[in-house]
Amino acid sequence: MSTFSSSNTDRPLRIGEAARATGLSVDTLRYYEKLGLLKPGRMESGARFYGERELSVLRFIRRAKAMNFSLEEIARLLEMRANPQHARDEVRELTYRKLKAISAQIEELGLLKNELTLLLNLCRGAEDGCPIIEGLEAEEPDEGT
Repeated sequence: MSTFSSSNTDRPLRIGEAARATGLSVDTLRYYEKLGLLKPGRMESGARFYGERELSVLRFIRRAKAMNFSLEEIARLLEMRANPQHARDEVRELTYRKLKAISAQIEELGLLKNELTLLLNLCRGAEDGCPIIEGLEAEEPDEGT
């Protein structure tokens, strides 16, 4: 469930209000600004304010992060967001690479799950020693040591 309300902001929010509205920390908002991902407005006093446009950017960043895009990739996506029709091929390629990387991670996690399951089963049947500790201490082949 999103922490953003579905209603539009009728007035600009100060940084603390924007942080509460988005579920992000004030430090995160400042960090996104420092990276150039977000450009809040400034009051005469220098205080930051966040309107619907900035909240929309924050929703976009949160969703992209949930899809495992890096902040560097999100910066590029934000650039392409301004003209999605012309950036379609590049967005498709970036998304394809992300999907491929996640698929590889899923495969690695499956192997890790199998290994941990094996160690746990060996531990249940062991009468001496600890197969889990022994499995963690075992050298991996071709480690270069």
